[in-house]
Amino acid sequence: MNGLTEEQIKLRESILAKPLFAHISTIHNDEPRESPVWYLWEENQLWIIGNYKTDSFPKRIERNSKCAIGIVDFDVSEGIVRHVDFRGNAYLEKANHKIIERLFFKYLGEYKKWHPRFQSVLDNKDYVLIKFEYNTIVVRDQSY
Repeated sequence: MNGLTEEQIKLRESILAKPLFAHISTIHNDEPRESPVWYLWEENQLWIIGNYKTDSFPKRIERNSKCAIGIVDFDVSEGIVRHVDFRGNAYLEKANHKIIERLFFKYLGEYKKWHPRFQSVLDNKDYVLIKFEYNTIVVRDQSY
C-alpha cells in the first residue's frame, strides 16, 4: 500500500514515535485550512484528538474527509530535517479513553503529572477522536 523501503519504514517509525506536532490540512469552502495537533501512531493507524465544540477541524472533516498531515522533525543544531507526509481521509469517532490516555502519555507522561486541563478531557463528551486513513505516504530525510 505505501511502497516504502525498509529504511523509510524505520525512519517513519522513529519520527512518529516522537512527541512532535502534526499539521492537519483540511478543506473549508474549497480553501485549505491547517491545524497543529497531537497525534498517536499505532499499528499503522494515526489518531488525533479534537474538541467538537471548540476546534474547527473536526467539523471540516465531517463535511469533507479529504486531508493531508505533515510531521517534521527539525533540529538546526544537529542539521536534522526529516518529515513524514500523509494524504488520505479522516473520520470522526467517539472518544476512546484508552487511545486518549496513550496519546496524552506520549506528550505528557504519567497521568498523575498531567495538568488538570488534560485530566478533565477523559470526562468531557465534547472530545472526539479523528481516525486518519492514509492513501499515500512520503518519508524523507533531508538532513545536512
